Amino acid sequence: MFDSHICLTKIQGIRRSATSRFPWPTLPNPSLHRGSRKKKEEEEVHRRTYQHFTQLVSALPSVEAGIINPIHCYNGWYGFPMAIIGTMVAQKYFKARPSDVLVASIPKSGTTWMKALVFSTIRRGSGVDYRHALETCNPHECIPFLELQIYTNNRVPDLSKLPPPRLFSTHIPFHSLPASVVDSGCRVVYVGRNPKDHFISLWHFNNRFRTKANLEPWPLEKAFDNFCKGISFFGPFWDHVLGYWKAHLERPKKILFLKYEELLQDAVGQLKRLAEFLGCPFSEDEEKEGVIDGIVRLCAMESLSNLKVNRSGTTDFGHRTADNSIFFRRGVVGDWLNHLTPEMADRLQKMTEEKFAGSGLML
Repeated sequence: MFDSHICLTKIQGIRRSATSRFPWPTLPNPSLHRGSRKKKEEEEVHRRTYQHFTQLVSALPSVEAGIINPIHCYNGWYGFPMAIIGTMVAQKYFKARPSDVLVASIPKSGTTWMKALVFSTIRRGSGVDYRHALETCNPHECIPFLELQIYTNNRVPDLSKLPPPRLFSTHIPFHSLPASVVDSGCRVVYVGRNPKDHFISLWHFNNRFRTKANLEPWPLEKAFDNFCKGISFFGPFWDHVLGYWKAHLERPKKILFLKYEELLQDAVGQLKRLAEFLGCPFSEDEEKEGVIDGIVRLCAMESLSNLKVNRSGTTDFGHRTADNSIFFRRGVVGDWLNHLTPEMADRLQKMTEEKFAGSGLML
């Protein structure tokens, strides 16, 4: 599970307080006892908040989606109960700052890769050894999810002590984000992917969990039918992508929309664009010294997937622990050709053209 002291201490240089490492002193100390009582009262409020949201989510409509457990529909999108509860808690408690950076995506669209790129770009020259961090921690530990890692298991961590810029991530659709994300004017980096490759990657990803649970793989045909109906993790896919696309068009200086395929085609050019957006452009000296190329190589799929931490390590997500290797497969463009029938591909293409019509977006 996400530990705001341990994880963020390693990555962002936050020190534990003395009281978090040592037991309370034996001599009476009224101020400490008052602090302890206040902490317990806050924990009880948080526990009741989670309990209330859990009850609300249990009453939401649910559907089988081949992801071991049913997913529920909340505010027009689908998710596991824990993800929806985490979203509700984040909406209530998360207070974004103008200096924050939020990496957003729908699952299996290049999230892990984008986190590594954003983390390396921002942390270079900041006193944080980003190379060592990525060699010892999965990118999901470097930039944790609000709804899947931070706000889980009755916790409402104090994020106020994190130094700027604070780095977070989310799969939450734009219209369900905590209000402070928009109100604060913080930067949001969104990565979108071709729906055909996205669907195939998601199908493989879900079946890895089914295999680990000793369940038969979810048939491609059933998964495809659900996907076309909009039933997928944080989907419908088209609504999720369009939500961030339209927000990007309205506020291009605050919301950057990157395409997975363009990142693969021109990683250096897109990384420069990312750095400019984040307010930390690469200098001419950095370019000459190979800093840009170094970050591209470090964050490449082949490089990350071969690191020991990603071959054999795990990452806690509150309600479950995931093998880091599950976040890496092929990462190529056009893998859908190996799985979808011409009829499936045509159906998905037509749906996408209809959904995106008039938006100016092409994936």
